[in-house]
Amino acid sequence: MTTDVTKAEMRPPAVRQGAEKDDGPGRGDRFSALAQQHGALVTLLVAMVAASLSFDTFLTGDNLENMALSSAFLAVVALGMTFVIVTGGIDLSVGSLFALGGVLAAWGSQYGTVVALLLPLAVCGLIGVINGLLIARSGLAPFIVTLAAMLGARGILLAITDEGSRTYLVDKDSFFATLGQDSLLGIGIPVWITVALFVLGAVVLRRTRFGQYVYAVGGNEDAAALMGAPVARTKITVYALSGLCAGLAGALNAAWLVSGVTILGSGMELEAISAVVIGGTLLSGGFGFVSGSLVGVLLLKVIQNVINQIGSLDSAYQQVVSGAFLAVVVVAQTWLGRRRRVL
Repeated sequence: MTTDVTKAEMRPPAVRQGAEKDDGPGRGDRFSALAQQHGALVTLLVAMVAASLSFDTFLTGDNLENMALSSAFLAVVALGMTFVIVTGGIDLSVGSLFALGGVLAAWGSQYGTVVALLLPLAVCGLIGVINGLLIARSGLAPFIVTLAAMLGARGILLAITDEGSRTYLVDKDSFFATLGQDSLLGIGIPVWITVALFVLGAVVLRRTRFGQYVYAVGGNEDAAALMGAPVARTKITVYALSGLCAGLAGALNAAWLVSGVTILGSGMELEAISAVVIGGTLLSGGFGFVSGSLVGVLLLKVIQNVINQIGSLDSAYQQVVSGAFLAVVVVAQTWLGRRRRVL
């Protein structure tokens, strides 16, 4: 009996929902699940239609390209954050790791593209592994561990840039710079890389045993352990993945800006968490999908772009609107979750 229950818990939410066959409660449960999964997408489409009708420049090629590029770096960070939050964790270090990855990539670019890419991945990935080890093996709270990592990564960043006074530049003629500045079929290479990563992330989370472990740990950690799932290894892996994504996003951003800017990344962890939650992933863990996180990122960027196009509003309104929207989404998720349990 225990084995059957835990196996059901380890299936992705979509599989568990499809197993319910009641015509009455099942229909309401499926509606709630669809609202959680596709609500952000519907909101994004409505916002884009409204923006295109209100502003003639919204659907221009230049504006869409700028939104896509600016979304790509946050989206890569949000991809790693999705895995962490599905397990019921949180990672506050990604903003500092993003900035650190950019500086390391810019410094390493003088030694070639391979060093420029591998160095931030190695350092940021190692910090992610340390986060995972402390959380999984020592039982420390993810909030405290990743907060310490955020401060530590920012300290390393300041140390290698002489308190932020030194800016490392990337040779504009290098192959590394082309990764951030060139385009393919009119779309920037960072956007293509982001799309490829999200496709891979979706396959890993929904179609692999590791993805089942991620859902199981977030849904019921004790049940997952009883069934033999590698709980500690899964946690270490998702935090390592989050660090790798943050480092890669920082490296791509450095290639785009052809420099390692030390002041970037402040508040990015909150943006990534907001995008993931807006996309339908539950902060309590056990439910989520990477496509929703991508939609959440795009929705935040559309809101920011609309505020910029209004012109008369200060940029601070972006944070106000994003915060208010996040609050509404969390309340809606809570209500839908309770409704599904009642049904």
